[in-house]
Formats: sequence, structure tokens, C-alpha cells
Amino acid sequence: MKQETGNVKRETGGSNLLRSVFSCSLNSECGIRNLRPFHPSPFTFHLSLFTLTLSLLFAVTAYGGTQVEEVLSASVRGVLQRAVSDRAAPKLAFASQREADFWLSEMSRRVAKRIPDADYRIDFLKTVHYEATRAGLDPQLVLGLIEVESGFRKYAVSEAGARGYMQVMPFWVRDIGTSGQDLFHLSTNLRYGCTILRYYLDMENGDLFRALGRYNGSLGRPEYPNMVRAAWHKYGNINLRTADSSS
Repeated sequence: MKQETGNVKRETGGSNLLRSVFSCSLNSECGIRNLRPFHPSPFTFHLSLFTLTLSLLFAVTAYGGTQVEEVLSASVRGVLQRAVSDRAAPKLAFASQREADFWLSEMSRRVAKRIPDADYRIDFLKTVHYEATRAGLDPQLVLGLIEVESGFRKYAVSEAGARGYMQVMPFWVRDIGTSGQDLFHLSTNLRYGCTILRYYLDMENGDLFRALGRYNGSLGRPEYPNMVRAAWHKYGNINLRTADSSS
């Protein structure tokens, strides 16, 4: 059955992993349903508190699903290997320094509760912007994906073993990386995550709905793509033209 992709635009002929760029328009209909309020009993409350304590003691879990390991052709493997090995210094791709400062300030405000340390937050946002732009992705889309996948937790680990901000499965390091690469390292995790999402977008000819499904291991189901689109909408409502007109 063909899945409905909402307002996600398709990209044709975008086979180059690093140069292809996709676009997407958003609306408010992100498929998120209202939830009923839940009033726990005293027993349920204490049980939930106990479970939460155990989870904090033993591991930080995440919503992240499972990227499925597949046999890669030699050419695809080569492209992905080059994509994750280039260690160029992060830089912001904006029309002006004022736009860059405006974006960093606005995004910093939006993620402040998730990442309290101001210096680390700016470093995090610069890295997100660089890695997303490098892979032809919208940086705000990547922020939305991170919110859903890991809740901005650097050391998050899913039940399937996916790691870090973008919940990257360890098999990717074995398949396209080098031994010793740490998926909890900020730039390493974002480099892999953005490269993998770009790969899935190219595989699906720009169909973001299906690419997100592949990324999360839930291909064909709407819940995860809708959650990411809703989070993207929250970070994506920004007008950079305001930056140049405000001074």
C-alpha cells in the first residue's frame, strides 16, 4: 500500500549523497493525537518512581528504533566511507554573520532547557548546523529528529543498542567507519546520523516519510515520521530575514 507523505516533496535524480538537497513544506496537521490525562493510583506512582530510578541507575534509554543492517554495494560503501571520514572543521553556512548569530541565538533559546550549559549548547548547535548542511539536510529537521530519538541526551542508548544524540546503530562503524570511533562523541554521532539519513533519503528518492521510517526501523508506520515532523515544525518556524532587518 502506498503511504501518504503529507506535504513532503519528492526529490528526483538525487543519487549523489553529499550534493543532493531536498525540500519540505510543513503545515500544522502533523498527525499527533490528543492524549487522555492519566491519574495514577498511589501504588502505580511508587512503582513508576521505582522503575524510573532503576532506569537511571543502569542505562539511559531512548525512543530510537533500529536501523536495519543491509548488504551495501561496493560503490555505496565507498561513498558512505568517504562521507564519514572527512573531518573538515565545522562552519556555519549563512549569507552573513548576522544570520548565523540570529540562528544560533534563536535555536539556543529553544533547546536551553534540554542543554543547560550555554557553551556546550552553542558548540552542539554549530556542529548540528555544519553536519546537517554538509549532508544536504535542514538543520532544524535534524534537531527535531534528535528530540524524538534521544531527547537531546548525549549518552542515550535504546533497547536495540542505538547510541547517542541521533541513535546510531554500532554496525555502521563496522560497515563504513574505522575501529575506535566513539558514537557518543558529538561530531562523530552527528556525522554518522546525518550521513545515514541522507543515504535513506537518496534510497527513497527524497521521500522523507519513508526515509524516516528506515532510520527508525519502522518503515511503513506513520507514528515516528509524524513525531519528527511535529518536532521539526517547532524548530523550523524561523525567518532569517528578520536578522538583517533588525539592526
